[in-house]
Amino acid sequence: MTILPPDPDLNALRLQLGRLRAERGWSYDELASRSGLARRTVIEIEQGRTIGTLKTWHALAHALDTPFDDLFATLCHEHDLPGADGSSDI
Repeated sequence: MTILPPDPDLNALRLQLGRLRAERGWSYDELASRSGLARRTVIEIEQGRTIGTLKTWHALAHALDTPFDDLFATLCHEHDLPGADGSSDI
């Protein structure tokens, strides 16, 4: 029997991106400039029209001075993080 992991909460991830941008008082243009991404890319990710690549999210995390793992922890918004119960599959 295969046990599938819960679906990632991509909506929580994009909302976190918007929160972090707003906390800094940055426009889409400012975040795009600081991350090296196109303004359209930032908008489409934040509005949920695209997911973005790992490289894109890495650039966003650096621009926002936010640890990558903290940003991606929002993917598990409605469920426990892997290993959170102290057990290990190793």
